[in-house]
Amino acid sequence: MRKEVKRLDSHYLKVDLFGIPWMTLNIPNMIMTTVAMVIVFFVCFFMSRKIQMYPKGAQNALEYLVQFIKNIINSTMDWKQGKNFVMLGITIILYVFVANMLGVPFELATADHDVWWSSPTSNPVLTISLAAFVIVLTHIYGLKLKGPKEYGKDYFRPAPFMAPFKIIEDFSNTLTLGMRLYANIYAKEMIMVMLVGLGVSSAFWAFGAFVPLIVFQAFSVFIGSLQAFIFCMLTMVYMSHKVSEDH
Repeated sequence: MRKEVKRLDSHYLKVDLFGIPWMTLNIPNMIMTTVAMVIVFFVCFFMSRKIQMYPKGAQNALEYLVQFIKNIINSTMDWKQGKNFVMLGITIILYVFVANMLGVPFELATADHDVWWSSPTSNPVLTISLAAFVIVLTHIYGLKLKGPKEYGKDYFRPAPFMAPFKIIEDFSNTLTLGMRLYANIYAKEMIMVMLVGLGVSSAFWAFGAFVPLIVFQAFSVFIGSLQAFIFCMLTMVYMSHKVSEDH
């Protein structure tokens, strides 16, 4: 009976799309991904709902964020091309930050260790998908801003034999961009789970693990913020490689 209950729990956690085993939908991760999107939408909505000539409060914080993204863009490419990516940068840094933070305050799991609430970026499917989305966008904007002919020539500069290496670079950039984010957030959550498991093992360890857990939660905020910044920065670096005239 116990094995049957566990099988039913797993059925609700993961569903095979169209009955195909390798096309599995992770229900909790889809929920957390949606929660992160909803939070970002409402945060931006309420922060920009009342625009004033002299900003204060939430609007002031939003304008600081916009200026922060502009500084990132200016450090990677000319503003002539970079002005097209302000909203992209804001969206990426906010979404990745919120997704990283969702697993910091608490996690919800069943007795069979099936997690229903955690950071969605601790799942490699999401992080690789985000990275692939970024790389595809770099190609789209490269074609749009440079034109197909000039964009195609970039693969053969400074020498024709560089073309295969530049194609490989696109795949490696996708993998490293996604896996870097996943590995850091997954490691962070595993350490938190181990600390919680240690704390509930006995009354003695409940006190011994409390302080390290609080300290690591604060450190997790730093990790999540840093990874959001790195993901946004690398997005603009990869974008500059495709749209800048000197690349």
